[in-house]
Amino acid sequence: MTQDTPAAGTEYDALIAKFGQGWSQGKPELMAEVFAEDCVFVPGPFDAPLRGREAIRLYWRDVPLDQAEIAFRFGEIFVVGPWFATEYKCTFRRRRTGEAVTVKGALFCETTGGLISEMRMYWDRSVRRS
Repeated sequence: MTQDTPAAGTEYDALIAKFGQGWSQGKPELMAEVFAEDCVFVPGPFDAPLRGREAIRLYWRDVPLDQAEIAFRFGEIFVVGPWFATEYKCTFRRRRTGEAVTVKGALFCETTGGLISEMRMYWDRSVRRS
């Protein structure tokens, strides 16, 4: 079994922090930068995989139109070789309805060459009506 090293954990922290920064700032191009060109992204457990960095950017393109007051946080990174996982929480307000939304979940990632080659998101969403 491969053990976690501080360098690997720091590298993966930076990837998820940049992904979260892109979400929080409504910048899908920033989110897509953490992925390898030929990556796979599975946005939910019942969703078809998206392939390639451009597909990821397109998937997230409506964030600035639909979400406001976005805050993304993640927990401890667990690392085994090129794989890592973390829990996350994202809160935002829907622009059209004003509803407060909380998304809590987990990210499971594989990396190649310092970028994410595969990400699977598992999440639960709760909505509080204003």
